[in-house]
Amino acid sequence: MRITKFGHACVRVQGDGGVVVIDPGVFTDPAALEGADAVLITHEHADHVHPDHLLGSDVPIWTIAAVERLLREQAPEVAARVTVVRPGDRLEVAGTAVEVVGEKHAVIHPDYDRFDNSGYVLESAGASVYHPGDALTAPGRAVDVLLAPVSAPWLKVSEAIDFVREVAAPRSLAIHDRVYSDIGLDMVATHMANLLPEGQAFERREPGQDL
Repeated sequence: MRITKFGHACVRVQGDGGVVVIDPGVFTDPAALEGADAVLITHEHADHVHPDHLLGSDVPIWTIAAVERLLREQAPEVAARVTVVRPGDRLEVAGTAVEVVGEKHAVIHPDYDRFDNSGYVLESAGASVYHPGDALTAPGRAVDVLLAPVSAPWLKVSEAIDFVREVAAPRSLAIHDRVYSDIGLDMVATHMANLLPEGQAFERREPGQDL
């Protein structure tokens, strides 16, 4: 399995059967979709789904109902390529086994309604990776790689660390990282290094770099 970090929350996962792109949002270079066989989208926020990127490709899309509704309104031709998934679904996408995990976005503020959000565990050739979207919902199973959100209006560094500890993946790759400056991201990496237990590594990559 090859994992390539793209802008903000977007990651490309290349397994035995093809390339799956997760959350190509507005902060993502549309080149992330080149050669993709499938797209997974966790929720409707613009930093995770950008209809213009999807209009430039004919790749099939799997996502939750809230995103399908948004695409039906903003890009009907894209919505025609959508398969709606639900929490707990197990499916095969581009030759990769996918499990749909979780149902709600993390709390931004109690006065806001909760948004729907489902993450995805992908497994290919005996390796697994988990993208939680904007949630701190553990996958309920062991994974080899956690794509760990590290900066957001809804997230404290202590919560990010505790989430990485809870999932307990041997390797965690920083995602959702456009909110902080490089100084802030260096601080996160320092805290992770200080506080993660032995056997858990935390890493950050620039857009276009592989894990």
